[in-house]
Amino acid sequence: MRNRGSVALLAGMVLAGCTINIPLFPGPGPLQETQVGGTGTAKVLLLDVSGMISSQEGDGLVPTPGMIAHFKEELTRAAKDEEIKAVVVRINSPGGTVTASDILHHELKAFKAARKIPVIASIMDVGASGGYYIAAATDMMFAHPSTITGSIGVIMLTVNARGLLEKVGLEASAVTSGPRKDMGSPFRPMTPEERALFQELIDSMYQRFLTVVQDGRPKLSMEQIKKLADGRVYTGEQAKAAGLVDEIGYLEDAIDTAKKRAGLTEARVVMYRRPGEYSNNVYSKALTGNGLAGLAQLDVMSFVRGGTPQFMYLWMP
Repeated sequence: MRNRGSVALLAGMVLAGCTINIPLFPGPGPLQETQVGGTGTAKVLLLDVSGMISSQEGDGLVPTPGMIAHFKEELTRAAKDEEIKAVVVRINSPGGTVTASDILHHELKAFKAARKIPVIASIMDVGASGGYYIAAATDMMFAHPSTITGSIGVIMLTVNARGLLEKVGLEASAVTSGPRKDMGSPFRPMTPEERALFQELIDSMYQRFLTVVQDGRPKLSMEQIKKLADGRVYTGEQAKAAGLVDEIGYLEDAIDTAKKRAGLTEARVVMYRRPGEYSNNVYSKALTGNGLAGLAQLDVMSFVRGGTPQFMYLWMP
């Protein structure tokens, strides 16, 4: 009877001309904790940094939080849970934008300062450039035997569409308040003076990257770091020999080390997921894709449409 009454009330509201807003595709729900291994009361939290590092929000029929918002939400929840005694950050990323990488690094450092619990990085297929930048915020880095990491450096991505426009008979022009206002425009060649100005910006961002690496790898001198930071990538074994990572091991090894550093003999391994996301073990798929597949998220044509150069901590062979 109660259901009939509800239907009748709804029908009456419709006939009366009332507007009823029922979303066809509800938004994502709040994070929920899922256990993916282990036993005990204490918890080891497994976080993901996967795919292109960007502040861009997720598109689609059901909008999803961007990487930064999602990571911040996870850390905020973890900071309030006293049963979380250690964190393992699973990294599988070729990097991304300079600012997004720096924000994730900052948020992880702030979490460590607030909770003072072990934070371990486990680098999967790729932990390059911005991915490595974030790993440098952790207490210890694991790399798989087949990991590709490194690529310490900055790249500015831009395009020159002038030739394409000429072929289709189009010409772009800009009215500016100064001769440098449109520098980096995809519609004209870059002058030597403008290239020098951009190089100054890149050098500044590169110096910040070097400082982050030195803070995270105190056993390496700045001279050693500069020799390693010419943009090249390394295998896990090469990175360990160079001092860029601490150990070669699998995700389970990183989790075991996190437990030992927290003084635990047993712990539940947990992850945060939204309703409908499937996770039943520590290798369950990350939220945002993985590895070099994240490069598919890089919309090169957006450089043409927006005309803005992109500064990236990114390995983009």
